[in-house]
Amino acid sequence: MPNCKTIAICNQKGGVGKTTTAVNLGIGLAMQDKKVLLIDADPQGDLTTCLGWHDTDSLQITTASKLSDIIREENADPYEGILHHEEKVDLIPANLELAGLEMSLVTAMSRETALRSYLDKVKDRYDYIIIDCMPSLGMVTLNALTAADSIIIPVQAQYLPAKGMTQLLQTVSKVKKHINPNLKIDGILLTLVDNRTNLAKSTVDALRQNFGSLIHIYKTKIPMAVKAAEVSSKGKSIYAYEPNSTVSKAYAEFTKEVLADGNRQKERLHASYAR
Repeated sequence: MPNCKTIAICNQKGGVGKTTTAVNLGIGLAMQDKKVLLIDADPQGDLTTCLGWHDTDSLQITTASKLSDIIREENADPYEGILHHEEKVDLIPANLELAGLEMSLVTAMSRETALRSYLDKVKDRYDYIIIDCMPSLGMVTLNALTAADSIIIPVQAQYLPAKGMTQLLQTVSKVKKHINPNLKIDGILLTLVDNRTNLAKSTVDALRQNFGSLIHIYKTKIPMAVKAAEVSSKGKSIYAYEPNSTVSKAYAEFTKEVLADGNRQKERLHASYAR
């Protein structure tokens, strides 16, 4: 039974803290002695830049080339080109090449399952694979949802994304129905929370009212902070840049919640295997 869990960080609205969440959850898990692979599935390459690889155009091996190898059925070394970050996470980077690949995927035989086929070749080495999705529901995001065991949805506390959330849930239910029946939503993570206002509270209340019966909402809320915005240009996580900040502590708490969820799911799986 494979022990690797693949999580897609997904929301088709931009600016909700997807990449920050992917980086700090990934490195948070690595700090708990988990082996973690981060996948940049956004042509903007924000995750790649955040981890310190600023010249994304010069990268020869990226998420796009890994998917191309699968589409063309080439026997390339699946581990070639995986980057190693000093905070003990691995990364498959992305650049604008991925936007071009989106078009090729439309006509490919394995169009929804290319990423899953690639991850099947490498997941034996990892406990967690975290996919940072682009803010759209195109072919690459569809690949991420097909490859994932579960989804975490970061939601900005100042903005109630009821319409966007409904659209995302519809896409998830279609993927579950047609391609990936085991896909689950682990939960909604509130990000960019300004504790000085009542907006965060009203957003939580509205989310609970609209989606609370369907989706778990994480206890941890990620506060808004200048340091968190600064860190994206530093090539390191919030833990390394500002270890005592409120954001660092919040992401550490969130990581514990994700680990606890994973442990509960594994116990349920072991119980069902035993039966």
